[in-house]
Amino acid sequence: MPTTPDISIAIPAHNEERYIGRCIESVFLSAQRAQVNAEVVVALNRCTDSTQAIAESLGARCVDEERKCIAAVRNAAVRGGTAKALATLDADSWMQPHTMAALIRHVHDDRYVGGGATIWPERWSAGIVTTGFMVLPYVIGKGISAGMFWCQRDAFEAIGGFDERLISVEDVDFAVRLRVLGKARGQRFGTLWRGGIITSCRKFDHFGDWYLVRNPGLIRRIFTGHDRKAADLYYYDVER
Repeated sequence: MPTTPDISIAIPAHNEERYIGRCIESVFLSAQRAQVNAEVVVALNRCTDSTQAIAESLGARCVDEERKCIAAVRNAAVRGGTAKALATLDADSWMQPHTMAALIRHVHDDRYVGGGATIWPERWSAGIVTTGFMVLPYVIGKGISAGMFWCQRDAFEAIGGFDERLISVEDVDFAVRLRVLGKARGQRFGTLWRGGIITSCRKFDHFGDWYLVRNPGLIRRIFTGHDRKAADLYYYDVER
């Protein structure tokens, strides 16, 4: 009989054939190094490319979620998993060799309700750094981190997963609610400082490194969580 995985890695994907292979391979390589039995679940969202074929060829399981709502896609990926411990990872991000070891150590530590991780861009520029400082005020003081969320499945279900009423910043909202749950349980929200992830700079490649600096109003609109036009412009309708 197949063994139960130690952790489920949930990946939302909309036409991610350029990145999904690197993402999944990084998970399994990091898991192998840490001697962790990991399963990968990819939630396919309106995919018209080779995302599914690539994902399945690398050993991932795929589920479908057609709604144009990243929160719903994330939930579908999480709920397609079978392990008690879980983590979410975007398709254009990848684990470092030591990420899984840090992740599995923290997610099974009862001191934590769950948490996030550091995010490192695949490249640096003055525009990227400036954009980071512009976004910081929207999350600073909330006591959270993002990038790759991890927790036990019972904690995920206790807060109802990602809020499907939101079309953006569902990740920040999830982290805040997870932290509140932890406070009620006497646990804290953790951050994988040395086990963080690397993410692509495709938004900067597409729009330009200074785009959000020149359009600060777009940041404000995205962080409302309900501005469909802003979310479509920057997330949902961007060419991949």
